[in-house]
Amino acid sequence: MIDSKGYRPNVGIILCNDEGRVFWAKRMGVDAWQFPQGGINQNEDPEAAMYRELWEETGLQQQHVEVLGRTRYWLRYRLPERYIRKNSLPLCVGQKQIWFMLRLVSADSNVRFDHCPKPEFDNWRWVDYWEPLNGVVYFKRKVYQKAMSELGMILERHGIPVDVAGYLAKNKKTGAGKVQ
Repeated sequence: MIDSKGYRPNVGIILCNDEGRVFWAKRMGVDAWQFPQGGINQNEDPEAAMYRELWEETGLQQQHVEVLGRTRYWLRYRLPERYIRKNSLPLCVGQKQIWFMLRLVSADSNVRFDHCPKPEFDNWRWVDYWEPLNGVVYFKRKVYQKAMSELGMILERHGIPVDVAGYLAKNKKTGAGKVQ
């Protein structure tokens, strides 16, 4: 499914623990790390897509997590020109995403990559909340920043320690913390 502007609907998942650290996953066979994410199927709502992607990519199910919130609006990123498949119709120029903030309410051992025939990830770790902004591929960085800034405030309301204001103030001089 590609919308009229060329964006594929997608969900992103930020999974945290009670210490405010987030689940950071390594893509299968390469040194590239990201949050779980995936496309929304036709006639599937974003929450259903989130649970499906959570299961497919991490082995976690609804009973293993608590949904703390989601972004209010679609967040978009455009693919660099070299990644756009020009022979594919309809043309996909990027993704529009609804991001979810989840808290793990079960044991880490429930994370499994061996339950599906073609796993997306081969490793994972808990990282400090803002670390993904330094490790994600450059063209997704602004979307990660927007999602993490908005959803980090939800964590604060749930008593999970995340210094959203500290990150934004620290990076104000360079523009890295600017939410656009």
